[in-house]
Amino acid sequence: MTHNRINLGATLLALCALLGSCPAIAQSDMAQARSLAATCSNCHGTNGVATVGMVPLAGYNKADLVKNMSDFKSGTRPATIMHQLSKGYSESQIEAIASYFAAQKK
Repeated sequence: MTHNRINLGATLLALCALLGSCPAIAQSDMAQARSLAATCSNCHGTNGVATVGMVPLAGYNKADLVKNMSDFKSGTRPATIMHQLSKGYSESQIEAIASYFAAQKK
């Protein structure tokens, strides 16, 4: 029975890829990205809409966000706290967070 469930799951994922969408998975991914991004709200504001003096992330270019986080993580970009925080995220989590903030309105 478990083997059939695994095959069914793999088949559904393949079908979603072929059709180009799978709303339940996309919603789950977005909820996870929003949860990861919530940790940024202390400095960058709710949904990336920062207060005066802080860097806003809402509507920021995804590729630039990924680059900045990667630079913080590697230590090539100096920071006071971001180099420490960025090391706590995997590359896929950084991609998800960047996607989330890029989709937010400024």
